[in-house]
Amino acid sequence: MRITGYRTLTAVHDWGRPIGDANGVHADGVLGVPIIIVETDVGVTGVGLGSHVEAETVFAAIEGEDPRCVTALYDRMLRRTFKAGHAGAVFGTIGALDTALWDIKAQLAGEPLWRLLGGRDRRVPAYASGLDIALDDGELVALYQAYAERGLRAAKLKGGLDIERDRHRLTLVRDVLTEAGQGKRPGLMLDVNETWTRKQAVRHVHELEQTLDLTWIEEPVRRWDAHGHLAVGQGIRASVATGENLTGLEQHRPLIAAGAVDIVQTAAVWGITHFLRVAALAHAHDLPVSPIGTSPVGLLHAATSVPNHLVSELQDLTPPLGVTLDLHIADGSYILGDGPGLGIHLDEEAIATASPLVPSPSSGGSHIRPERAGHRLHAAEPNAESAAINA
Repeated sequence: MRITGYRTLTAVHDWGRPIGDANGVHADGVLGVPIIIVETDVGVTGVGLGSHVEAETVFAAIEGEDPRCVTALYDRMLRRTFKAGHAGAVFGTIGALDTALWDIKAQLAGEPLWRLLGGRDRRVPAYASGLDIALDDGELVALYQAYAERGLRAAKLKGGLDIERDRHRLTLVRDVLTEAGQGKRPGLMLDVNETWTRKQAVRHVHELEQTLDLTWIEEPVRRWDAHGHLAVGQGIRASVATGENLTGLEQHRPLIAAGAVDIVQTAAVWGITHFLRVAALAHAHDLPVSPIGTSPVGLLHAATSVPNHLVSELQDLTPPLGVTLDLHIADGSYILGDGPGLGIHLDEEAIATASPLVPSPSSGGSHIRPERAGHRLHAAEPNAESAAINA
């Protein structure tokens, strides 16, 4: 059995509302979702959601190989990008190909990936995460009521631009989840997406903690700042979560070694092998792991097999257009299916039909760091800076 080729697609995820964070807002809520399909000489194909950047270069490391040798092929891809480095979007391409290979391996075994990896329970606990910084109060409440109807009792809000607004919005969501949980205290998290300095983080979280019980603060400072995360963790009661934008064990290691992270995160787009290795490193330090992503289906399967999985992010309740997932949401958890592989099914005709909706690379949004991030004296409005840039 050999890997013979690959194809790339770009699906469209239409959220039907503005989405974003402290760095910017996608006003129409439409995002492109890159997909890689790996082909074999026996007709079995695997699907990975992730970057296409340098796909031809990275694919050369696995072409003609047996797709079942997943972890060895992962290291071949890392070695292929050794000189230029594998960080950033290239790491996403490696992750997408890695995910597709795991999909093939499980299909060939005739099992869902969660079972192949050694998982026992198909239920993966989830928390709600609406990318909600641009929503008004009524929209915010309605959104988290929809999550609560699926049994979710923990939520992560986007914030960091106006601490009073953050307090108000967290309180609104706390009340929604408390009512849905018949008075039980919900989990509350705040994600500021690297928009604060160390002192701002300690001051702002300390202020929030006067009236709210935060489970964690996410990416309070720049992703690589081990000393900064440590300082924040020592100055507040909430846990510090980070790691979704770290690409490789070598980037996680300084934070974990410094005792600077309490909740270790990895993003779905970085792939399954990366998650499994990070989870093992975190477990060696008695730390929990928590996957991040819009459709983190690969990491959900992997999460069932690691002893230190805490909870997984649930963003939109519907997948991208033309993408069907063999899972459903119930009782506050993802419930994985029994189909072989990852259970990702593509309607390529529907994906092609929607392709004109894919945003232009020049459009603004949360992927662009504002010029004044970390250097604001006063509260800012969501998307104010990116709106000025695009004017």
